[in-house]
Amino acid sequence: MPVFQYIIKDVKGLRIEGTTKATTMDEAVDKLTKEGSIIISVKAGKEGAFSGKLSMFDKIMLTFYKIRTGVSLKVLVFFTRQLATMFSAGLTIEKSLTNLSREEKNKRFQKVLIKLSNDIKKGYSLSESMELHPGVFNSLFIALVKAGEVSGTLHTILDELATYLEKIEDTRRKVWSALSYPIFILVFLAVVVWGLFYFIIPMFAGVYESFNADLPAPTVAAIAISNIVRENVFFTGLGVLAFFMAFFLFYLSERGHLIVDSIVLKLPVIGNLLENSIMSKFARTFSILMYAGVPIMDTMELVEKVVQNAVIEKACIQARNLVKEGYTVAGAFKKTKVFPSTLLQLISTGEETGEMDSLLKKAGEFHQKLVDSVIDRLTSLIEPMMIIVMAGMVGYIIVIIYLPIFNLGLAISSGMK
Repeated sequence: MPVFQYIIKDVKGLRIEGTTKATTMDEAVDKLTKEGSIIISVKAGKEGAFSGKLSMFDKIMLTFYKIRTGVSLKVLVFFTRQLATMFSAGLTIEKSLTNLSREEKNKRFQKVLIKLSNDIKKGYSLSESMELHPGVFNSLFIALVKAGEVSGTLHTILDELATYLEKIEDTRRKVWSALSYPIFILVFLAVVVWGLFYFIIPMFAGVYESFNADLPAPTVAAIAISNIVRENVFFTGLGVLAFFMAFFLFYLSERGHLIVDSIVLKLPVIGNLLENSIMSKFARTFSILMYAGVPIMDTMELVEKVVQNAVIEKACIQARNLVKEGYTVAGAFKKTKVFPSTLLQLISTGEETGEMDSLLKKAGEFHQKLVDSVIDRLTSLIEPMMIIVMAGMVGYIIVIIYLPIFNLGLAISSGMK
């Protein structure tokens, strides 16, 4: 079970530091509150909680926790932009959050905003109150808010963060729009093929059986598969569910995550699209963290958590360790042999000129253009390709079904001659 570190004041007013076990951050807070303590801070422990090296159980609990408490990126983008605007206009954070909570349509996020407002009234900073909601605000979001609070430029950081999230959301939307059509076609194809095996092939099998004729091997195989599908509907469904559950658990493991992400990056066209999308996010994240004044080692650690690909994440960890040993940032990333040369050149130039944030921003825009280019090509090619694949699969099954009829026709023709 996850472990959380806390600092509290007990009923006598004494400051106490310690740890407590709880399934989620909210549960840990509720547990301490029920004891009559005044909470100063609650953070995930270094091991076994929602940071650091997680056990498989912790990963599963974190996944379900994020599903239960998380909100869409679109909602978070709108919130950040509004908060930046209100704070820049001179409203306090507490007043801004109160106003936003009243007008928020998303009930789940509305509860979060109310809690943030109440925590700030108790003396929490904005970043500390956000740390109590790891399913909504990730470590990058919290680190930027904290950097803004320390430097006194929170309104500027919030504005930059809103712009950053808008671009990330736009990139994600474009990638999904490119992938949604082939995914839909593949699912539709699977349903059509299942329907053929469950309904159509048995009809022809009954007709062929009444003639007591010898059937071609492909047709015999198709009828055998159809019988398996019809007679084991429950077990087939259970098997599919078990497969997806096994894949989910395999993907949560470090080795499984690395293998799957490595395969995805090597897929033709789609791998290139995802790689450029990741590099765009990597460069934009690095840029905004440098702009906010976050130390380079902290920046590199935060970037690891946002790339969302085990191969790139492993390379980021390797690069961070190399920087600790004395390598330059560009030299460390080059050593991993994962990052493109254009990005490495811009990082190197940024180190020399002291303008790494602006050059990384340009790198992010460059890779975004590559993403847009790939999406444009995909949208023009993928529709005819999917139609050909679907027609080929369905056509092949239909030919197998009618093959005995073709053979019978040939036999009759031969006999008449």
